[in-house]
Amino acid sequence: MSMEMTAWQALYNSRHAHQDQHPFSAATVRRIVRFAHRHHRRLLAFLLLSSVLAVLTVATPLLAGQVVDAIVHRDPAATVLTLAGVIALIALAEAAVGILTRWLSAHIGEGLILDLRTAVYDHVQRMPVAFFTRTRTGALVSRLNNDVIGAQRAFSSTLSEVFSNLVTLLLTLGVMLNLSWQITLLALALLPVFVLPARRMGARLAKLERERADHNAAMSTQMTERFSAPGATLVKLFGRPREESAEFAARAGRVRDIGVRTAMVQEVFFTALTLVAALALALVYGLGGYYALRGSLDPGAVVSLALLLTRLYAPLTALASARVEVMSALVSFQRVFEVLDLKPLIEEKENALPVPEGPVSVEFEDVRFSYPAAEKVSLASLEEVATLDTRGGEEVLHGISFRAEPGQMVALVGSSGAGKSTLASLAPRLYDVDSGAVRLGGVDVRDLSAAALRQTLGMVTQDGHLFHDTIRANLLLPRPGATDDELWAALRRARLDGLVAALPDGLDTLVGERGYRLSGGERQRLTIARLLLARPRVVLLDEATAHLDSTSEAAVQEALTEALAGRTSVVIAHRLSTVRAADLILVLEDGRIVERGTHTELLAAGGRYEELHRTQFSEGSSDGEGAGRSGGGGGTGDAAPAIA
Repeated sequence: MSMEMTAWQALYNSRHAHQDQHPFSAATVRRIVRFAHRHHRRLLAFLLLSSVLAVLTVATPLLAGQVVDAIVHRDPAATVLTLAGVIALIALAEAAVGILTRWLSAHIGEGLILDLRTAVYDHVQRMPVAFFTRTRTGALVSRLNNDVIGAQRAFSSTLSEVFSNLVTLLLTLGVMLNLSWQITLLALALLPVFVLPARRMGARLAKLERERADHNAAMSTQMTERFSAPGATLVKLFGRPREESAEFAARAGRVRDIGVRTAMVQEVFFTALTLVAALALALVYGLGGYYALRGSLDPGAVVSLALLLTRLYAPLTALASARVEVMSALVSFQRVFEVLDLKPLIEEKENALPVPEGPVSVEFEDVRFSYPAAEKVSLASLEEVATLDTRGGEEVLHGISFRAEPGQMVALVGSSGAGKSTLASLAPRLYDVDSGAVRLGGVDVRDLSAAALRQTLGMVTQDGHLFHDTIRANLLLPRPGATDDELWAALRRARLDGLVAALPDGLDTLVGERGYRLSGGERQRLTIARLLLARPRVVLLDEATAHLDSTSEAAVQEALTEALAGRTSVVIAHRLSTVRAADLILVLEDGRIVERGTHTELLAAGGRYEELHRTQFSEGSSDGEGAGRSGGGGGTGDAAPAIA
């Protein structure tokens, strides 16, 4: 590697190294060693070949010097040809070893990326919902991408470079001192002129790089928010196009200006380095030539010294910046380990139980619950804040007890924030209770296996979330092995088969990000079809019709009738018209059950339920038709074109 290329590498590493470098941690190093142990054989082979490559790198300049001496001394032509042949063989060997070293490096690096990404992804999958409600998705994805790749570079690049540069440096220094200690010491005296500018310019460019990254992140955030379906709608309704464009252009212009400054700083830096390299070579040729003319140095040694000079400066410069690279890699590992060290609040027991066969009851016994504090489920760096929110830990459910018998429907009603959705999230173990118990079929959900919970309990939320994938893929989520006949049967029962059959790609139609190519009612019916395909014995409905217009609500209600038939169900309802037929209605306020009974009993009691009913239907008929008129958002409505 030439001096200029080495300086460029040092400059690049300084620019792109983590600036929040943590103190050196022996514990982190031990964890890295344990993590990389599965690749130890390839690592050893990699280091051995790197040493061989370093030896071959130093051998060529020495042989070149011998060729010059053979020519000057008029040795037989066979000698020159033999030396040239050896140089050619070394070049071939160097190429072969280089390719093999790169192959090992790629396997080790990509294997480590796979191990780290899989470990982080699997660990994050086990985290509670509270983790995802607090964490910024982009920050978490960055751990899986940027930091994992930064950690990988420690093995595929940094380790190799430090080791091979150290071997090359020792060999080169030894050979140069043997050829001419005077020229070697003078060459070393020029090293600070070569190394220090790289470090200073690197710091300056790193500052520009951070500023550019901040502006790019702001532009990315603006584009992400404005280019999503709801964001684009909001901008069209209330946005100010000129101001939006001016704000974006200002940031983009700043990025342009930084780019120009960066290019000029780099050009000045490399021009100066080229000059220093030329002066160093001039020193070797001048002083070496002087010694050769005086007879105290062979001409071939002068050539060897000139060629070895790059082998001396390159590893010295690289080793001078090695600390930056090593610390950057350590920070990347630490940031990955930070995520892996977050303990999941919900763990499956070793001897987890299945849910008993047959109809399943749902029971809440004296349930008390507090949302976990931020320090238990999140990191400040993942929330992109300086310090974590200290709030949390206050009890939000206070001694909740009720039982839904097999096949019964229990409805939860009450004001917003009363604790209805929180209560529903405890049955599928999205959170665990602080005290008391939630039981399915008489078994505490904390004693059940995750697979048993998924097979027994199905849930439809009010947002009807779908992945940006095909209708088929979204339906197959709970049952990957379902046949097309089963998919169409579920769609038919959800009153969605006609729509899907009319689409050009049928089941293979993409639904768009979060399902936004479908209307609100269609999204909900698709999630209900997914529920029907899963065939759970217990159904949780969290305000599944809360944001629908009357037409969409009627279609969804028909689908829900199919979904709830013969199943135990817990239904959270904002519109009381949807739960009049419930076997038991619970009225929640401030995390407590304040009333319970049937629709008729609660109306007759004249309490909170009667007040909610009177308020909701004061402008509509007593049969609840007025509730349907209050719907609105959640999509374009079933009358709108379903898929663009």
